[in-house]
Amino acid sequence: MPTPTPILVTGGAGFIGSHTVVELLGAGHAVVVLDNFANSKPSVLERMRRLAGRDFTFVEGDAHDAACLAALFQHHPITAVLHFAGLKAVGESTQVPLAYYQHNVAGTLNLLEAMRGAGCRNLVFSSSATVYGDPAQVPIREDFPRSAANPYGRSKTMVEDICRDLALSEPGWHIALLRYFNPVGAHPTGLLGEDPASIPNNLMPYLLKVAAGQHPFLEVFGQDYATPDGTGVRDYLHVVDLAQGHVAALNALPRLDGAVPINLGTGRGCSVLEMIQAMEKAVGRPIPWRFAPRRPGDIAIYYADPALAREILGWEASRDLETMCRDGWTWAQSEAAGA
Repeated sequence: MPTPTPILVTGGAGFIGSHTVVELLGAGHAVVVLDNFANSKPSVLERMRRLAGRDFTFVEGDAHDAACLAALFQHHPITAVLHFAGLKAVGESTQVPLAYYQHNVAGTLNLLEAMRGAGCRNLVFSSSATVYGDPAQVPIREDFPRSAANPYGRSKTMVEDICRDLALSEPGWHIALLRYFNPVGAHPTGLLGEDPASIPNNLMPYLLKVAAGQHPFLEVFGQDYATPDGTGVRDYLHVVDLAQGHVAALNALPRLDGAVPINLGTGRGCSVLEMIQAMEKAVGRPIPWRFAPRRPGDIAIYYADPALAREILGWEASRDLETMCRDGWTWAQSEAAGA
């Protein structure tokens, strides 16, 4: 049997990247992981190897370092790239926008230049549903207008446009622009999960820290939205489903002509109060929370139409909210025990 050609995963030690590497290895791919540990830990690498039962190549470096990328492509016959590396906090992006444009936009430009120089034209790009801004209606389809409302979302929009322009200008590019909604949960073993370097920006990581006693209570921002219980509704997606969506996108690349946007979501909305109730069930006790004023820019209701992913990738999410919370809590307990 021929040796599989390697797949490059930038940001492969991060939350979504690490789960995706495990799925890639399980599917028989050879993998090269590039990470600088800006928002991840070296200990994740050995956990990935344990879960996959296979090894991979690791390169410590920055995905927006042109010299690092050139050397990497020179030493490894990479045939496709899954690009996760970048900054991802919406609130932070409004405070340090230049850093977001430098890492997310200029960094991806450097990656595309390195790919082009090496003759590698297969890319799965980690985009975001934030490119849609505040949609006029739900569920959100890929043909909806984009109107990102913050530097993070605009950086993703810019990269999508760069990829589209590149694919139009040169034949042979196959690019999946994966717009995913709200990744949550963890690997069911508790060995991999989301471990933010600072105070969590997203609901589930914060909720888990409250459940674990690391924060006194959860603030629920807004109780008067036009939703069934007055709290914001989002499309929460289990990170393992999301990782499997990336493997499906990689497999579908030969069938994609140019740069194609694809939503990855469940197609179902879940409110903040529903998430709290599901997590209380997983934890087995009440979790302290209280209402707080709305945050500027928050949107009432937001969930995907995932039909195109089913059609093009043959993929759909299979794990429910109860599983997301249970696996997230397993991860939190594992971390607390120092696993």
